[in-house]
Amino acid sequence: MTTTDDDSLGPDEIARYARHIVLPEVGGPGQQALKRARVLVVGAGGIGSPVALYLAAAGVGQIGVADDDTVSLSNLQRQVIHETADIGRPKLDSAAARVAAINPHVAFTPHRLRIDAENGPAIVGGYDLAIDGSDNFSTRYLMADLCEAARIPLVTAAVQRFSGSLTVLAPHRRDAEGRAHARYRDLFPEAPPPGVVPSCAEAGILGTTTGVLGTLAANEAIKLICGIGDPLIGRLLMIDLLAMRFETIRYRRPKSG
Repeated sequence: MTTTDDDSLGPDEIARYARHIVLPEVGGPGQQALKRARVLVVGAGGIGSPVALYLAAAGVGQIGVADDDTVSLSNLQRQVIHETADIGRPKLDSAAARVAAINPHVAFTPHRLRIDAENGPAIVGGYDLAIDGSDNFSTRYLMADLCEAARIPLVTAAVQRFSGSLTVLAPHRRDAEGRAHARYRDLFPEAPPPGVVPSCAEAGILGTTTGVLGTLAANEAIKLICGIGDPLIGRLLMIDLLAMRFETIRYRRPKSG
C-alpha cells in the first residue's frame, strides 16, 4: 500500500483501535497499513453504506466515494448510512457526515459523478484498492478494466432479492503457478441482455442482503490492506440468505488469456 509522511498512531487512535491491535494478525503494523490506505467505494447505496461505515470504523485513512444520487425514502430500508432527515440530500453529503461522526481520523473524498471511461482512470489511479457496489453490469465491467489498468485490487459485490455474490479481482498479480489471476470477463464473459436481470425496484431486495454483502466486502478490503488471511481472489462466494447457504466456486484465467 502507498505510504504517507506519518502513519504513526496517536494515543486516541491506539485506544480506538485497541481490539484490532491485540489481534496478532493485525497488530500495530496492520493498523498503520489501514491508516495509510486509500480506498475507493463505488456507490453510497445498499452495499456501499456498510462498506463505508466499517472502513471508517476500522481506521482506513482515506475513503473516496463515487455517487451522484440523492437520498429517497425507499433507500432507507437498506442504505443505512443515510437517515430520514437526509431525504432529498445528496448521498455523498450524508455519507460524509456519518463517516466523520464515526471516526474523525478518516479523510472522506467525495466524487459527485458516475464513473465512466473518461473520468475513471484519473479517479481510480488515486487509490490503492476499490470496492464496487454498483447496481449495473456496465459499471462492473468498467471498474474491472479500470482497476486492472491501474494495477490495484477490486472487491466486487452484487445482490438480488435474498442472495448475493462477492469476489476479489487482482489480474495484475500471479498465483503460485506463475499464472495471472482471472479477470472479471473470465468469470462473466458477457453481460446479460438488457431486461433479463431485474433491478431492485422491480424484483425487490431484503435490506439485510446488502448489509451482509457490504460487510463481507469491507472484510475483504481489510484483509487485502493488512495482508492477512485468504482473500477471495479466483473464488466467487455465493450467498443464499433464505436457505442460509454459503458456497464458493473457483475460477481461473484461461491458459491462452
